[in-house]
Amino acid sequence: MATDGRGRVIVRDGSWGFFFLLAYLGAAIYFISVSDGSFWGVILGLLQAIVWPVYVTYQTLLLLLGG
Repeated sequence: MATDGRGRVIVRDGSWGFFFLLAYLGAAIYFISVSDGSFWGVILGLLQAIVWPVYVTYQTLLLLLGG
């Protein structure tokens, strides 16, 4: 029996993707609701929803490391 050297890869990351989608949607709703409602305010809210975990991680590390 000959094989061609390829293996099967099964990726099971669907549940984390759904969690991150919910987190993004929640953050987007929050940041858009506190914006002034203008076009650029909504765009800024969507961008803030993408990067808010960076700020949370940074502030958490500051608290933990005593900086």
